[in-house]
Amino acid sequence: MGDFVHVPVMLEELFAFLLPPRPDSTMVDCTLGEGGHALAFLERYPALRYFGIDADPRIQAKARERLAPFSERVSFLLGWFDEVLASGGGLPAKPDLVLFDLGISMHHFEESGRGFSYSRDEELDMRLSPEAPMSAADILADEREEEIARIIFEYGEERFSRRIARAIVESRRGGRIATSGRLAEIVRSAVPDSYRHGRIHPATRTFQALRIAVNDELGRAERGIRKAVELLAPGGTIGVISFHSLEDRISKNVFRELAGRSTSRPDRPIPIVTGGISLELVTKKPVEPSDDETARNPASRSAKLRVARKVGGAGKAAK
Repeated sequence: MGDFVHVPVMLEELFAFLLPPRPDSTMVDCTLGEGGHALAFLERYPALRYFGIDADPRIQAKARERLAPFSERVSFLLGWFDEVLASGGGLPAKPDLVLFDLGISMHHFEESGRGFSYSRDEELDMRLSPEAPMSAADILADEREEEIARIIFEYGEERFSRRIARAIVESRRGGRIATSGRLAEIVRSAVPDSYRHGRIHPATRTFQALRIAVNDELGRAERGIRKAVELLAPGGTIGVISFHSLEDRISKNVFRELAGRSTSRPDRPIPIVTGGISLELVTKKPVEPSDDETARNPASRSAKLRVARKVGGAGKAAK
């Protein structure tokens, strides 16, 4: 099934915060990927029931193979996590633990052949699921210059978004931008010379932005986190690992809102008006990986973990 195995990030931190309340507790992994976190939790807790969601059938097949020794305790659900959580189909009624690891697996960059990486010349697809309606190439072919610039600016936080969008529109007049290699070269040529030789590849933010747009990653993250909190058992714990500021901002704001804390004044409780759902912020600030982990696994460097616990009491303000 391929040579690359995704290394689960912040595992020790998750073990410290996501503690099963009973031996036969239930855990929902909303971003199963290749099953790295699942394998670690199943090995550590021999009676834990694990429910793994993923939108990508190819990567789920890898997880099934990896987790075969635990098949009696693992349920695999195929689909976008926000949609699976909303339907509830196949999930436990009130899970004790919920995990989101919002990063993209090494599989997608190195093995999928779908154009996630600017360093490879592949079909410019970027869909995590074959059910996604538009590929990255479709967006670049069909959207107006202003919309392409908006996507690159909002989802990539790219300051040269307008220059890049203009170059894309000019380039597509000569034919569809169908490969990741061609897009990377268009971006590289569009930005100032000094930017081409910066700390990161000049196409990094553009590729991130297109991937987010293709898969509606930010919208799914907010919908999914809210629904997961709703489903969570009272006293249950939710952990969200993010890899860039846009993802982290979503989990921070949703957690603070449901904890009854203003995002502008996190020290000030406000009334809960969310149908009785309330959270306790277990981590007041995001937890970052240890120096040892970032040395062993450089991909973990940008990871941030936020954890919250569901508490009861409709209409109560957080303390």
